[in-house]
Amino acid sequence: MLAALQATGITVIVEPAPSRDHTYRMLSALDAPVHRSAERLVVEAGEPRPFEFEVPGDPSSAAFFVVAATLIAGSELIVDSIGANPLRLGFVDVLRRMGASIDVHINEARLGEPVANLSVSSAPLRGTEIGGAEIAGVIDELPVLGVAAAFAGGPTLIRDAAELRAKESDRIATTAALLTTLGVPVDERSDGLMIGDGESRSAAFASHGDHRIGMAAAVAAAVAPGRSTVSGWDATEVSYPGFLDDLETLQSTA
Repeated sequence: MLAALQATGITVIVEPAPSRDHTYRMLSALDAPVHRSAERLVVEAGEPRPFEFEVPGDPSSAAFFVVAATLIAGSELIVDSIGANPLRLGFVDVLRRMGASIDVHINEARLGEPVANLSVSSAPLRGTEIGGAEIAGVIDELPVLGVAAAFAGGPTLIRDAAELRAKESDRIATTAALLTTLGVPVDERSDGLMIGDGESRSAAFASHGDHRIGMAAAVAAAVAPGRSTVSGWDATEVSYPGFLDDLETLQSTA
């Protein structure tokens, strides 16, 4: 879309399935010549107007703290000013379905995107099924949702998520390894996981060079009894250099 603004003539982008629409929302809010109908995006040559923008917090990064606050008894957490695009808060819908106590408070819009605060209180979780059309909206959060499932009552099935095998690691395999190390029975499948009930334990986790697996392991370590370690922690620098400091700050105020 950005390249098409500089191209001669009209560019048509066919979208067979809905994808995250941050760029479209931003360009529309800046009065750029972009148009959308059904499965088509039409972009004409032109320039968006100048702007100032305060970037909201990343919901995918917030998901780790939301899961931790849900699982650690007595927790209350407010996540301030995160992007609340409906295609980015699928993890909230899944956690609510599992019994989580999460309120979303929309505060404003910035460049066409809703911005919200999340209020989270600890709550017991139950297993669920995650699959179908909702997978696209939770694909980056599935490792930490797997951790949530490990501490839930009853089994959780994650299906239709074969895309996870082509991320920074094979996240089906590495999430299964994380949960197995945690002491939870896991059936690894071609497109997902069946996560059962188990007695969680402290463990020596590995990030497998994947930032989201490393942070999901840190959440598991924060919830499990005893002392755990996460090797390959430097992988988390890719997306959240201050994650451990923020986690420790939250735990110290609990």
